[in-house]
Amino acid sequence: MAETFRLTLAQLNPTVGDLAGNAEQVRNAWESARAAGAQMLALPEMFLTGYQTQDLVLKRAFVADAMAHVLKLARDCAEGPAIGIGTPWTEAGRVHNTYCILSGGAVQARIYKHHLPNDGVFDECRVFTPGEISGPYRIGPLRIGTPICEDAWHEDVAEAQAESGAEILLVPNGSPYYRGKHDVRLNLMVSRVVETGLPLVYLNMVGGQDDQVFDGASFALNRGGQLALQLPAFDTALAHVDFRRGETGWEILQGERATLPDEWEQDYRAMVDSLRDYLRKSGFAKVLLGLSGGVDSALVAAIAADAVGPRNLRCVMLPSRYTSAASLADAEAAASALGARLETVPISGPHEAVTEALAPLFAGTAPDLTEENLQSRLRGLLLMALSNKFGEMLLTTGNKSEVAVGYATIYGDMAGGYNPIKDLYKTRVFAICRWRNANHRDWMMGPPGEVIPPQIIDKPPSAELREDQKDEDSLPPYEVLDAILEGLVDRDESVAELVARGFDVATVQRVEHLVYLSEYKRFQAAPGTRLTPRAFWLDRRYPIVNRWRDPG
Repeated sequence: MAETFRLTLAQLNPTVGDLAGNAEQVRNAWESARAAGAQMLALPEMFLTGYQTQDLVLKRAFVADAMAHVLKLARDCAEGPAIGIGTPWTEAGRVHNTYCILSGGAVQARIYKHHLPNDGVFDECRVFTPGEISGPYRIGPLRIGTPICEDAWHEDVAEAQAESGAEILLVPNGSPYYRGKHDVRLNLMVSRVVETGLPLVYLNMVGGQDDQVFDGASFALNRGGQLALQLPAFDTALAHVDFRRGETGWEILQGERATLPDEWEQDYRAMVDSLRDYLRKSGFAKVLLGLSGGVDSALVAAIAADAVGPRNLRCVMLPSRYTSAASLADAEAAASALGARLETVPISGPHEAVTEALAPLFAGTAPDLTEENLQSRLRGLLLMALSNKFGEMLLTTGNKSEVAVGYATIYGDMAGGYNPIKDLYKTRVFAICRWRNANHRDWMMGPPGEVIPPQIIDKPPSAELREDQKDEDSLPPYEVLDAILEGLVDRDESVAELVARGFDVATVQRVEHLVYLSEYKRFQAAPGTRLTPRAFWLDRRYPIVNRWRDPG
């Protein structure tokens, strides 16, 4: 009879800092693995503490508590399958990103992460000490090598483990989503399989943590890079992976082959899941937002309804003297399509009172942007009052184009706790609205159909802070603006490079100036879903005060 091995993969959603809750998830998964006759249960990188922990692991008490939970898990799960679980671990005064192998009531092996990522959202060199490359460990008949996440993006760790006797590679990850990330992972793991000649299992976590979303999509590859298993993206899953030893070594038997969604669905799912988990993990059950009748707030309302359900969404229209009848009707249509509550709080009275209070100080000056922004700030004040009174998190609704150039009012429409469209350029806002109108999935808590009225998508965008105002009065057309921003922000291109591609030099320089000028606003902005490798926050770190401008 051929030798076999069953490995249970736990693609689960941890909460940062919830050591007891995360450990309970491990115990439940372990019971399922034991019932299925597995020899090992594998959890993702840093699962016990949640990921990313950032400076939390600099607290010695936190790491000690995590280690104590690991030891208790080992004792509690002594009779049954081994457990592989990620956690911080201290040795000789140094904290390591560690993968612990629990078996027989004790920690039988510890693998320390060798390559610490120090780019994008990662700054692991700040909090962890790199470990030496670890050799394989044995579970039953199988010798397993474990490159931890970033270790598998390099050749040396997997190669060393293969040379020292590993028969398969198990790669635990905390790999956050960005658009197109799955193909990057898959190509890299195929390279490791081809180089080592070993089957490989790639295990990722799911769930939102601050701005980041972990999208799961775990998979397994046989020799030659042949796909043997594909778990779904974004969903929790418990999968049993069966290995069989053949004449040429171990191979993975064919398992589930989930179909991954396209980039539009992945982006939308990331925004929904990140908001849902941000609320759940922060202790909020309900949200509110200012529904202006514009496309951005309509999209955020749809995301919120899909995240927490229309009954937990309060939409508020805050009209001024400049709010058009069409905007009032569009806001009502958007709330009605979602089945959400809509309340109206006019700001004309408060605006008159504030204008009167400031009149003696403003005497002799001409009206300008100051008076326009008063309206936005009054809306922020009223929305925050509702948030405080009813315990509902206020959502902000600025897209990446506006966030980039500062086309938003600090302490006004920027007020709030989370912004799911913060990394979505305006041109993609329109496209993803059309995608949501045409698609509905089981994970959406909002209704199917056209939840964003088409007239909202089609009309010219306007902040409606003065008569006949249009966004393009102050900004280049969004098709032009977004193309320039993708160069300046996403690809760090120079003015000269963009001009060489046909953009007007004065327009590029003006956009660049606005991007730098708005740094202080972004520093105070709400967190929001990361969809690209150059989202505003950890991916892109610029000084707030900066006088340099690209001379072109």
